[in-house]
Amino acid sequence: MENVSEKAIIKGKIGKNCKIGEGVIIDENVVIGDNNVIDPYTLITGYTTIGDNNHIYSHAVLGSEPQDLKYHGEKTELIIGNNNKIREFTLINPGTEGGGAVTKIGDNNLLMGYVHVAHDVIIANNCILANAATLAGHVELEDYVVIGGMTPIHQFVKIGAHAMIAGASAVGQDIPPFTIAEGNRAKLRGLNLTGLRRRFENRSDIDAIKKAYKELFESGKPLKDTAKEILENTNNEYVKHLCEFVLNSKRGIPYDRKV
Repeated sequence: MENVSEKAIIKGKIGKNCKIGEGVIIDENVVIGDNNVIDPYTLITGYTTIGDNNHIYSHAVLGSEPQDLKYHGEKTELIIGNNNKIREFTLINPGTEGGGAVTKIGDNNLLMGYVHVAHDVIIANNCILANAATLAGHVELEDYVVIGGMTPIHQFVKIGAHAMIAGASAVGQDIPPFTIAEGNRAKLRGLNLTGLRRRFENRSDIDAIKKAYKELFESGKPLKDTAKEILENTNNEYVKHLCEFVLNSKRGIPYDRKV
């Protein structure tokens, strides 16, 4: 096959115009789309499906068995979308039967070297995970999340859209959309204003988010009561998303409560 090394082992299905390097192993239940680049000595195994225009760098391991003692060989999946960059030595596991049976990564994400994505994780679109970021099982990232290097995320944590987590933090609770969190254990430090200004054309949306943030996390009022009140009185889609995230949080929000 054109652009496929003779020293690669290809048992699965690959699409058009893929470039596959020396020592790559693609097992029989793998399906790979078009225009992908898979660098030398990468392993893609399990029931793994990969879309188009991804670049998977050397020594990544995708689809190997979950590191979960409850897993006993049942059929589970790893699904990766389009236009992702998955850097060297990244490890991504498929789902488990008890967690929905699928790990899913969307489009346009960058996973830097040594990132670990555990079983049943859901990563949306346009996220960046810096070197050695570690997502435990069942973690969920919404769009445009940025996670700094050497940061572990506790299982079942959810991180909202446009949030940023500082490097070397340890995240044990849910991080709302549009915010910055930092520390061990990580707490809210304010809004990700730099990220919002880059992506939001309407500055009135940012002003609305600022106002809601102050009411929620700086007023000293009961958090969920305040979220309900704001939700009932706003038409702003981003403020609604922020309040709904707070109301639906299962692990709680890590902020300094003012009395």
